[in-house]
Amino acid sequence: MKLTKFLPILAMLFVVSLVGCKKDADPGIRPTVLSTDPVNNAVNSPLNGKISVTFSAAMDPSTVTAAQFGIKQGTTAVEGTVAFAGTVAVFTPAASLSPNTIYTGTISNGVKNTSGTNMAKDYVWTFTSGATPDVTAPTIMLTSPSNNATSVALNTSLVITFSEPLDATTVSGNTVTLKQGSTLIAGSIAYLDSKITFMPASSLAANTLYNLTVTTGVKDRSGNALASNSTINFTTDVAPTVALTVPANAATGVALNQLVVITFSKAMNAATISTSTITVKQGLNTVAGAIVYTGTAATFTPTSALLASTVYTVTVTTGAKDVLGTPLAANSSISFTTASGPGPGLTLPMVNATDPLNNATGVSTNKVLAITFSKPMDPLTITSSTFTLAQGLTPVAGAAVGSGSNATFTPTNILAGNTVYTATITTGAKDLAGNALASSTVWSFTTAAGAPTLAVVNLRTSGNYVILAKTFISNVPTSAITGDLGLSPAATSFITGFGLTNATGFATAPEVTGQLFAADMATPTDINLTTAVNDMQTAYVDAAGRSNPDFLELGTGNIGGMTLTPGLYKWAGTVTMPSSITISGSATDVWIFQIAGDLIMSNSVNITLIGGALPQNIFWQVAGQSTFGTTSHFEGIVLCATGITLQTGASMKGRALAQTGVALDKNTVVKPN
Repeated sequence: MKLTKFLPILAMLFVVSLVGCKKDADPGIRPTVLSTDPVNNAVNSPLNGKISVTFSAAMDPSTVTAAQFGIKQGTTAVEGTVAFAGTVAVFTPAASLSPNTIYTGTISNGVKNTSGTNMAKDYVWTFTSGATPDVTAPTIMLTSPSNNATSVALNTSLVITFSEPLDATTVSGNTVTLKQGSTLIAGSIAYLDSKITFMPASSLAANTLYNLTVTTGVKDRSGNALASNSTINFTTDVAPTVALTVPANAATGVALNQLVVITFSKAMNAATISTSTITVKQGLNTVAGAIVYTGTAATFTPTSALLASTVYTVTVTTGAKDVLGTPLAANSSISFTTASGPGPGLTLPMVNATDPLNNATGVSTNKVLAITFSKPMDPLTITSSTFTLAQGLTPVAGAAVGSGSNATFTPTNILAGNTVYTATITTGAKDLAGNALASSTVWSFTTAAGAPTLAVVNLRTSGNYVILAKTFISNVPTSAITGDLGLSPAATSFITGFGLTNATGFATAPEVTGQLFAADMATPTDINLTTAVNDMQTAYVDAAGRSNPDFLELGTGNIGGMTLTPGLYKWAGTVTMPSSITISGSATDVWIFQIAGDLIMSNSVNITLIGGALPQNIFWQVAGQSTFGTTSHFEGIVLCATGITLQTGASMKGRALAQTGVALDKNTVVKPN
């Protein structure tokens, strides 16, 4: 054969070789099974219950069938049907399961996501049926926000936690609705591990009443319906306003070196306070400058002196938001006119009052020093260099903060007892026009003979548990709990998501280094739990009843970024932690936080203890709900009148003691020493 005739054949063979050797297309991210209900190794599964599987992604319904989702007893297949929606598949047995029998569930790798990617391998798990059918109706154990809650964030997700797993096919926009008056609010609904989450399609309106309703169309896995429709009402956060400006609107004769200060009605998210949201203009020309936000005030410092006899306009846009993400309702603007020349400047600022007073005695060793000036000051000039504290010639470390006409100095550590200290505010402190303090002010005081006498809250037998609740303890696997868990008066069936192994008077679980106790377990467990719950309630009353707080309405409820020294703290509303905080003190110091509203810790926020401070000496008394954001880390004992929720990946070193329920989601909870 001639070479010219052989070449086309070689080319064809080469192409065939390439095609035959081509690797499989990149399958992308393969779907996985996130959870099953019943969970792996579960016991006492109801005989008339449905079996559900939740996937990591939306699946192709045509691939989720009885051929791919099967239940067997030994080698015998259980007859049934499969329903699928979104990420949840539900197997409904044709007849009740046999009592006290081991069953095996299998999801084959033939199931595919909506992109056509299949699971890497089969998913197999087992569970054991109980002795009787389930005839108990599900109940709502916890809602977030709680009923009649106020100051709810506009972008919040609404979460309803039930007493038991639900039939996911009954959770829909027909059975879960959000309304404002008679207007239906659009949103998406998700169900996972006894929780329904409703996410509004857009931000809610500020200062508005909403109603979230769950109907009796919602059923558990055994077909038991909610006993009655349930509605929670909540009111969203009030929009912040501009409460005060310096200069005032329409002011004249304003100094050419004047700083512009915007004071808001509430604490703001510092990340939203910038030259993008606060502008100073002369006509169409933007004035260059820098903005510093502290407390509730933003200070704009022009890069150069303002022009004489000129009108300036200051605008705060709706891009400025409070700590819950609520923006100003509308842009806010003021105008002012500068003086005809530099002039002599404003009158010099003076110190009107100090706390403690000069020569005061018996001052608490955890005292925060305070100064009241005759006029608003430039917060950038209130620093640990201009506001100082010393014991003799030794400087005392601390943080100085200026806000409006006030300044505070918070010592890093507790002061020594029966000791003379000297405080100084220097002429480096200036007003908003750049005028220095008329003269330095120096005053002295003597501390009390000993440390503050704040005593620890006696937990009594409730301190035997790392988690103690009255109505439920739920868990989305896999968590890691170190310490014992207790539930009373609710029964063992209200401890969900752990895969319990029952013993006499207690149970164990792979995720718990310790034991789990419930009210229906053998004596003396029931008696011990009744005592523990009573002790928990007594401890709550003790913490709530402590009087004469050292810190009242600190940060108006926003304690993000603060260093908290020992003492009694009190707030009349909700406390938020939008950024990490530090708790500073010794191993014998005590902190009690009295919170009349909710305690909300943002995602990825941490509490750090320094100086030897111990979590067992830190008590958070919360009248509302306690919520700890995803991957956050918390320290201390939570005494909560309602429910405690640890969102995905949050961790805690302390105790969660709730008078309703505790909801866990892949958390690490470690008891203190």
